[in-house]
Amino acid sequence: MTAEGPYIFAGTSNEPLARAICEHLGVPLRPTRIERFSNGTLKVQLGESVRNKDVYIIQSLTSPVHRHIMQLLMMLDIARSGDAARVTAVIPYYSYGRSDKKDAPRISITAKLLARLIETAGASRLIAMALHSAQTHGFFDVPLDHLTALRVMVDHFKKQDLTDTVVVSPDVGYAKQATKLAYALHLPLAVGSKVRLGDAEVEIATVLGSGGPTPKRAIVIDDEIATGGTMFEIVQAMSDQGVKHFSLACTHGLFTGNAIDRLKALTCVDEIVCTDTVYAPHAIKGIPKLQIESVAPVIGEAIRCNHEGRSVGELFAFWTEDMPPESWFG
Repeated sequence: MTAEGPYIFAGTSNEPLARAICEHLGVPLRPTRIERFSNGTLKVQLGESVRNKDVYIIQSLTSPVHRHIMQLLMMLDIARSGDAARVTAVIPYYSYGRSDKKDAPRISITAKLLARLIETAGASRLIAMALHSAQTHGFFDVPLDHLTALRVMVDHFKKQDLTDTVVVSPDVGYAKQATKLAYALHLPLAVGSKVRLGDAEVEIATVLGSGGPTPKRAIVIDDEIATGGTMFEIVQAMSDQGVKHFSLACTHGLFTGNAIDRLKALTCVDEIVCTDTVYAPHAIKGIPKLQIESVAPVIGEAIRCNHEGRSVGELFAFWTEDMPPESWFG
């Protein structure tokens, strides 16, 4: 890290993660003053001059989503108008990621709209973690470093006895990422056939595996757990096939709606593993089996690479030994 170091500010969505990132880098979290007026509007003020500084603004776009989006846009605008040398938006969780295509008449591709707003507000670069779909990357015209939490998950599960275990992707959309985890852990892969019936309802028609006897344990991994409907249905479907134990894993643990009650009702689930991209104290209190792994070192190293002008590709060098050749993925 250079003597100056990056200037890091954070909105209110996930201050614990922002502080952990700064601690990893050995730099202070710069002060930010955010006020909410009686009419619902916001006042945001960065606590230090950013002139000619390399500025990073950390904000997860979690509930209340629109308030946190507005905080981010205002902070980006302040940094740009304050003559920062470069302004990078660090977004551990990117909301509206599911709104990445026009699958009904007269609707907005909101993931693209939000990308335009972030760029217009002043972001000259982005760092994001586990976007819901890879095509969201293409909505941005500025450089974007798309990080993954798979290394964190690999390190978590490698400490365990993985005898007679299978890795499961709830649907085809996440199968590529689940394949990487399965390969790194030297485990077989199964994929669910999911039909979404609504925001909180899904149906798992079947689970397609690699053949052989029914495993005793399944590691079910997805990019996020929101209402818990997908995890609930995949556990039910595989329990009917004879699987006795489950580990549920995701990058973004939102735990919205009745997710906590749904997941607590699954007595065959031994653990639920997520990262700290989302600050969810209600889940920490409500789910005794919840384990949270930090992505602060991953995001911190991405910031370090950007600040020092080095390739972020260094962060993914571990796939050289752990990963199958690209031909596996088509």
